[in-house]
Parts: sequence; structure tokens; C-alpha cells
Amino acid sequence: MKKWLGIAILFIVLAASGWLIQSWMMPQAVTSWQTPLSGKVIILDPGHGGVDGGASTQDGTLEKDVALSISFMLRDYLQEAGALVLMTREGDYDLAAHDVKGYSRRKTEDLHKRLDIVNKSGGDLFLTLHLNAVPSSRWSGAQTFFQPGVPENEKIARLIQGEMREELERTTRKAKGIKEVFLLNEADIPGVLVEAGFLSHPAEGQRLGTKEHQNKVAFSIYRGILRYYGGEEPEAL
Repeated sequence: MKKWLGIAILFIVLAASGWLIQSWMMPQAVTSWQTPLSGKVIILDPGHGGVDGGASTQDGTLEKDVALSISFMLRDYLQEAGALVLMTREGDYDLAAHDVKGYSRRKTEDLHKRLDIVNKSGGDLFLTLHLNAVPSSRWSGAQTFFQPGVPENEKIARLIQGEMREELERTTRKAKGIKEVFLLNEADIPGVLVEAGFLSHPAEGQRLGTKEHQNKVAFSIYRGILRYYGGEEPEAL
């Protein structure tokens, strides 16, 4: 009887020791493991909204809807990687006050409200998402724009553009510096503008209306952001 009692006590001691070791090690394991974008605050700005539909295809696919859909997909990717994601809008509306009348006045206030969100966010990066349209139907391809003379913005833009060229396949465009974009000019944190493609191009406009292609755009942007925070350098294009 004493023999079995001794064995039982030994098992209890060993089990308790194992629990103590595991309890001591677990906090270290939890604190040392981090997701790729842990601690990063990223602001997504889906262009247009509300009365401002933006560009459109001939069959009525609107820029504001596609930009919002891609932004939601991108938000999911970024959150899964540990980022805190803020969005300037999460529905079909602009950011101007209800009592502001006239398209031009609403547009101006909307842009300033978006800038306020970006600059007051304490964020690490912002991305404003739009779609292109021109009178000619020959032009196509997604493209990333940055504020000239800001090396970090150019680096982010080139990394995202590199991923879009690979993932979307039909895009041969390069990241480009541009001076005329209000948010890029006035923002206090790094940021880029992504034009996800041309709604005015019949085939590309049709693709941009599909969830499959929208997801490819979102994933390309996500991969570019991962590469940026991973310390990678963009490839020469």
C-alpha cells in the first residue's frame, strides 16, 4: 500500500512541476510571437461615396462601390496580419455634413474630413483607393502613385506596384510620382494612391466588377505592404 501511495505522490509532484514549467514558459511564448503587422495602424480611404459615384463602366458599375469592396477585402487581410485598420468610410456616403449643399462644396469638405482622419489617426500608413476612367477605351492597368520627393512613399508605391504587376498580370504600369493629389500633398504620414484599373476599358471594367478580381487587387496591395514592413527593397521596373 505504501508503495502505491509513494508512486501516486510522485505522479502528483511531476504533474505539478510540468504545470509550473508550462505556466512559466507560456507568457514568453505569447509575447515573443507576433503577427507581421502587429502594432501598425493603417488607414484605408475608399474614394467617393454617396452622391459622388466617381467613374463608371458603361453598364453602371460605380467607382465608389468597387473601391469600398476592395477596401473591405484589404482590411481583412491587414487585420489578419495584426494591423489596426481604420477606414474613412464603411458605407455608401461621403464625409461632408448633411447641410452642405452643392457638389463642389461637398467634395471640398469631404476631402478635408478624410485628411483630418488621416492626420489625427496616429497612423503609420494610409492608402487611398480609386479607379480610373478616361474618354478613350484603349487604356488599362492598375497603377500606384506617390508624392514626389518623399522616399518612403515612393518605396511603398513601388512595392505595391510590383505586386500588382505580378498578381494582376495585365498591368505593365510603373509607380509614378504625382503632385496634384490633395491627400498625398497634405498628409502628415506616409501614404499612396492606388488606381485599381480603368473602368473605361471594356474588359478591365468588367473584371473590376467581379469579387475575384477585386480580391486580387486587395491581395496585391496587402503583399506590397507586407514587403515594405518586412524591410524589402523594391525591384527595378
